[in-house]
Amino acid sequence: QVQLVESGGGLVQTGGSLRLSCAASGITSGNYIIGWFRQAPGKEREGVSCISSDGSTDYGDSVKGRFTISKVNAKNTVFLEMNNLKPEDTALYYCATGPWLICTWYEGHYDYWGQGTQVTVSS
Repeated sequence: QVQLVESGGGLVQTGGSLRLSCAASGITSGNYIIGWFRQAPGKEREGVSCISSDGSTDYGDSVKGRFTISKVNAKNTVFLEMNNLKPEDTALYYCATGPWLICTWYEGHYDYWGQGTQVTVSS
């Protein structure tokens, strides 16, 4: 059974940084993607960043240049380094995974989701 556990969220001031972690276990597919999504109160969930098993990455327009995704293969852990945080980055951040090689924002391609970690950016 695939399990995803997020950590690293918290409260930070505008301009600050956080690093989120997604610890994945049980992934058996050779091809997979791990994506970060976020959902703010009253808003739809949106894709933030994605990394594939071959190391390809993608970013949402609102976080390009500020967020960096990376992974440690041996530990199946994905990190999301978030810099220059803004109040509009406040949301519940989820990681998710699916058996695909190419990153996508289509949530139907993600079979497993974590419980989320809260990020709050104060102004």
